[in-house]
Amino acid sequence: MEKILLINGSHPMGRAKGELNNTLTQTADQTLRNMGRQTQTTIATAGYTVEEEINKFLWADAVIYNFPVYWMGIPGQFKKYIDEVFIQSHGKLYAGDGRDLGKSYGQGGLMQDRKYMFVATWNAPADAFNTPGQFFEDRDADGLLYPLHKAQRFLGMAPLPSFHLFDVMRKPRVEEYLSEYRAHLEKTFS
Repeated sequence: MEKILLINGSHPMGRAKGELNNTLTQTADQTLRNMGRQTQTTIATAGYTVEEEINKFLWADAVIYNFPVYWMGIPGQFKKYIDEVFIQSHGKLYAGDGRDLGKSYGQGGLMQDRKYMFVATWNAPADAFNTPGQFFEDRDADGLLYPLHKAQRFLGMAPLPSFHLFDVMRKPRVEEYLSEYRAHLEKTFS
């Protein structure tokens, strides 16, 4: 994977200023470039042209989505970006829902040779996940992002290992996060 599209889905809101997600996006850009990879970056809240974004997806071998999780979901502006780009990409990123191609529903994606990664920041602590009796009822972070995973699969993309950061508001450990993220990127894109 040589060409990586970085999408920063951060949306500053209240106490969450978006600084960590911005730093993670910059870290990915710098780390991947240092590894000899080409990158392009989109900041979903900074304005974009849908056709240009579709072309970025077509250019990329992999897409890294970086976003905070607000109230158990992605920020509204990031969801709007996905909706606008994906809906208008018919015939470019997907040929249909699959049934019109004689396949099963969800099998019409044209991005079969592409990968995606989620980099999500959570205020929830790590032990709220995968632990019986805790808030998320024995579900992992990727399980809570199931609809977003399925949207990528609809386009035909396959997942790379996600990178989740927990307890980012109450117990921020930025330097540790960045070190772990660099190692994750180097392992995944080596």
